[in-house]
Amino acid sequence: MKLLAVSIFTAVGLGVLVWAQAPAQPEPPISDPQSRITLDVTRVNILYTVSDKKGRFVTNLDKQDFEVFENKKKQNILEFTAESDLPLRLALLIDTSNSVRDRFRFEQEAAIEFLNSLLRPRTDKAMVVSFDTAAELVSDLTDDHERLVKAIQDLRPGGGTALYDAIFNSCRDQLMKDQPRHKFRRAIVILSDGEDNQSRYTRDQALEMAQKADVVMYTVSTNITRIPTDGDKVLKYFAAETGGLALFPFKVEDLSQSFENISNELRSQYNLLYRPEPVHADGLYHTVDIKVKNRKELVVRARKGYYAPRL
Repeated sequence: MKLLAVSIFTAVGLGVLVWAQAPAQPEPPISDPQSRITLDVTRVNILYTVSDKKGRFVTNLDKQDFEVFENKKKQNILEFTAESDLPLRLALLIDTSNSVRDRFRFEQEAAIEFLNSLLRPRTDKAMVVSFDTAAELVSDLTDDHERLVKAIQDLRPGGGTALYDAIFNSCRDQLMKDQPRHKFRRAIVILSDGEDNQSRYTRDQALEMAQKADVVMYTVSTNITRIPTDGDKVLKYFAAETGGLALFPFKVEDLSQSFENISNELRSQYNLLYRPEPVHADGLYHTVDIKVKNRKELVVRARKGYYAPRL
């Protein structure tokens, strides 16, 4: 059985929602009616971080310090924000497949500690999605810490891995709820080995939906073998393409430090908004590059582009 991603969730059990299952079907095109996203063709929003060559965040820059290029053509920055000021919408995607069973309890505790230290009351919201054979929405977007903690504590490992479906559905059905989009930060934190064997959507379809939702992905690997895997490459790919970070703690004891690294980054972000010149409505991918003026020693990490809507 493979997942059929649908916009309406089906209740299963005590408050746990699951993206319904159906017999295997051909892969859906990203442009099917349920996957269509309405975008503002006149605005592009980019979330990014700046660090020095030693990896230390640089947080004292202003609008005039940056320049942005689309398809190598310089653009005019309309709005600029230090991201500690914007509300956060965070999806925590936790792999509950059999491959993580032996260290699952420690991962739960580290995830709870991460949410408790990161979320600001009445400002930020988080959601919890578990994925094994199916992707389940265990808690939708909320600022209720007790509800989020219980959602993580109640998880139990078992089954396959539907990572791509979890990303796709989380972006389409939850993270795009709050509007206007440029007034919120959106991030996904993935705790997984990156090995997908159950999804209906593909890796690139999941990435495209994340890019359309302006989501930055942070990945924390559960592979502690020290042997590189195809799953490690997937996790690096998602992080690199969305301007996030891929972390590989080799011991479960290092997991808390990985979450702390993500938390520090989420407090050190910038956001800019520009109107493309020329405006695109072609449905194509357009590259974006952000630079710090006259500061070649600084490194900007951001998503590499966006999909323009097709009108």
